Amino acid sequence: MDSTNTPLETLENITYDEIKVGDSATLSRTVRREDIQLFAIVSGDVNPSHLDDQYAKDSPSGEVTAHGMLSGAIISALLGNKFPGPGTVYVGQNLRFKSLVHIGDTLTVKLSCAEKIADKKQLIIACKVTNQDDELVVEGEATVAAPTQKIRRSRAALPEVTITDQQRRYDELLAQSAGLPAIKVAVAHPCDAESLKGALQAMHEGLIVPWLIGPEAKIRKAAEQIDQSLDGCTIINTEHSLESAERAVALARSGEVDALMKGSLHTDELMSQVVNKLTGIRTARRISHVFFADVPRYPRPLLITDAAINIQPELADMVDIVQNVIDVAHAIGIAKPRVALLSAVETINPKIPSTLIAAALCKMADRGQIKGGVLDGPLAFDNAVSPFAARTKGIVSEVAGNADILVVPDLESGNMLAKQLEYLAGALLAGVVVGARVPIVLTSRADKAEARAASCAIVKRLVAHRLAAATL
Repeated sequence: MDSTNTPLETLENITYDEIKVGDSATLSRTVRREDIQLFAIVSGDVNPSHLDDQYAKDSPSGEVTAHGMLSGAIISALLGNKFPGPGTVYVGQNLRFKSLVHIGDTLTVKLSCAEKIADKKQLIIACKVTNQDDELVVEGEATVAAPTQKIRRSRAALPEVTITDQQRRYDELLAQSAGLPAIKVAVAHPCDAESLKGALQAMHEGLIVPWLIGPEAKIRKAAEQIDQSLDGCTIINTEHSLESAERAVALARSGEVDALMKGSLHTDELMSQVVNKLTGIRTARRISHVFFADVPRYPRPLLITDAAINIQPELADMVDIVQNVIDVAHAIGIAKPRVALLSAVETINPKIPSTLIAAALCKMADRGQIKGGVLDGPLAFDNAVSPFAARTKGIVSEVAGNADILVVPDLESGNMLAKQLEYLAGALLAGVVVGARVPIVLTSRADKAEARAASCAIVKRLVAHRLAAATL
């Protein structure tokens, strides 16, 4: 008899009497990074060869490898699930490891009955594991006590597991801007440890060349607190936070820097200078904020707008807000973003203004007044991100269940949504203000340095996209 690789909804064993010498079964699995991480968590084996890319680069293989016993675990899965299946008890295992296993390798386990031990109702099982190139990975023998009675049971439901590897997602975000030149960024008032650390971390990652604008003594004191050098930074001394904001905006207005970055001053101090009619950097487009959210349980990045600038936007404001976020999506490589216009419901209700605005925005997109994206709304949050919820409610659209962009009806709902994703769902958040002459890194004062550096990675791509468009 031979096994297939079809999913098992019901587990049924093969008894000792049914198995003959030469019978076999196979199982194939492709190794993912998450599999290695989960095995490390369960086993406690945190050898850097399996988990640390930087360490693995200097190893003979040049990349992280799977634990050897991960292959052994796949052998165990085939023994316990199918051959012989439920009721099987491990007696012994002898394995010889022949080749390393890397992320993306597809392993095929083949088990063959080599011998039957009648008095003990035991089987000697020959074990062989090969990869996608038919290279031998593991070979050996397992001794098992085979089941003597037929067992057929429904497969047990396993708990859902989500790997929240924020460092990995942070590294991947930075890698997407690798190769682009570092941008000049005026950092307004980086006078506490975390805001300065964020700017310096972005510099060390090759994202920005920082111009630190603020009271020099406070900046140097913050550097001492985090034991960081200010080499490579330009320091412009100011007396207070308002002057820091004024000088930073003046540098952007004159074209001396490519972007702005908020330090430890209040958002309104910086933004009041940005929107100043005489000395600011406004354009004809309304200024708005965009959160970039990498959520572990969502298959793609989400852009959320506006959760930080426009408190209660009206229809005319929303046109610019939507166009701004579509432009951001283009800059980070989403050619045709799916834009979900959020409300509490998915039907138009005259008593809920956000549903009317959503409907109007969709028609404006149909008429070319909003370009570059596919809009749908109103959509409740679940309909925007869950294909199941969209199907259940009979919503058929390109956007429903697959949104790239979430447009919220007001700042309160947007801010709460973004922070819930960050603190309850483990999302990696980056924040940027767009619609001005230059993009602005705008994060919360409570954000860590990684969030500020991640925002710089997004801004770096925005600047590169803008320069590329200007040369066309």
